[in-house]
This record gives sequence, structure tokens and C-alpha cells, in this order.
Amino acid sequence: MPGGAARNRALPLLALTAVLAFATGCQPSDPSAASSQSSGGTSGGGGGGASDGRDVSPLENPDGTKPGLAPIVSDSEKGAARALINKVPTKARGPQTGYSRDQFGDAWTDSAAGVPLAGNHCDTRDDVLARDGQGLKYQAKSTCVVTSMSLFDPYTAKTMQWSKQKATTVQIDHMVPLSYSWQMGSSAWTKDQRIQLANDTLNLLAVDGPANESKGDSGPSEWLPPNAGIRCAYVTRFAQVTLKYKLAVTDSDKAAMLKQCGG
Repeated sequence: MPGGAARNRALPLLALTAVLAFATGCQPSDPSAASSQSSGGTSGGGGGGASDGRDVSPLENPDGTKPGLAPIVSDSEKGAARALINKVPTKARGPQTGYSRDQFGDAWTDSAAGVPLAGNHCDTRDDVLARDGQGLKYQAKSTCVVTSMSLFDPYTAKTMQWSKQKATTVQIDHMVPLSYSWQMGSSAWTKDQRIQLANDTLNLLAVDGPANESKGDSGPSEWLPPNAGIRCAYVTRFAQVTLKYKLAVTDSDKAAMLKQCGG
């Protein structure tokens, strides 16, 4: 999906971006499916909740401004995650009638109100790449447009060497998919509220493109990251987003979320 035009900015510590694709509305996939492979070049880690050492647990990153998604492994952390998940309300999934990406505003707008990093003269996509990527190289005379970088993908536990020529091998995942949110209540929101959800760093993660595409608009009972070690962290972040935006999940999704954290 095309993003907004990247813009230069003055903030020296937040620099990034590239053309990314975002897919919604795909058919749900089996959460037990094995792995997805990036065509952008990978190295390192298998499963087991590997991390690049920069990733931060969602329990320590409630606004989503810190990089990545670190595993939740200790019994006490899993207990805290279950307590959070138990606060999420449930209801039946509604129809997709009327949904379109346009209902959530222009892709990656910098003007969304009430979200971290908005108004800094870089698109939301740029901010997510700067947060999650390493070794960023930029287009000449730009502090936003990324031409290459290294990314540790928590969904596959692989380190990807990405370049702009292979743009779709890294994508920005809406952890609570926009279509899912529409079916669970955002259809009744104002457009400004939907724009906020679509551009909130809490709901965004730079990941392996094929893994993101396999997710589509699935909830946690239908899709989970191939890297089993990250799944408790994934559903915890899913819970954080739904609680912030007062969204419900289905009964089956809540049961799957609790299961991933030992519940």
C-alpha cells in the first residue's frame, strides 16, 4: 500500500524510511503454520524468542516508542501479561461491510493527533523504521528516506539485510489489523480516531513482509508469529492496543492470547 510522501525533518535521532507495502483483508492462516522466509536476505536465529538485544518487552514499552518486541519468558512476566489480557472485553466479530483502508486516512500520515512522534516532519512509516532498524543509510539530502538497513524481525527471529530495491521484504504490521478493528468496533468511530489507531506506534512493528502478508486481518486464534518464543509478547501487545482503544476481541482470540502466556 502506498504511503505518504517522505519529508525531511530536523530531529537528528529519528531518521528513516522506505517504500513499504501493507496488506489487509487476506484470508486467515493457521497459527501453527511453520515459518515465512524473507527474500531480502536473512541470517541468524531460529525460534525460541531470540532477540537482537535492543528489543523491549511490551510490558516495559506501553507507548510503543521503544524498538522491537522482546520475548516474555519469566513466570512473573507471564502473570502480568495474563492479568492485562484478562481485562480485554470480548464480543462476536462483526461484518466487514463498509471497510476500506481509506476509512483510516492517508497511509502513514504525520498529522495524526494524540500519537507519539506525530508532527515531526517524517511519515509514520519512517518513524517505525528508525525505531526498529539499525545501520540505516539514507537517500542523499534526506533524513527520512532509507535506502538500506538491518532489521531483526521478531516474527521469524531472523536478521534481515534490507535495501530499497526489495522494498516489500520489510513491511509495517498493524498488530491489531485495521480490518479486524473495523469488525470489532472502529466502524463506529470518528475518522480522526481511526487515523490515530492506524498511526499509533503502539500498534506498529517493522517485520518480515511475507510473515505480515500471511497474517492478513487475522486475530490471535487464527494467526500467530512463526517464532513461537515471541508469541506471548505478541498477544500482550495486541491486548495493549485493544485496551487503549477500547476494542473487544472474540472469545476464541482471548482464549488463544491467554494460552500463549501460560493461561
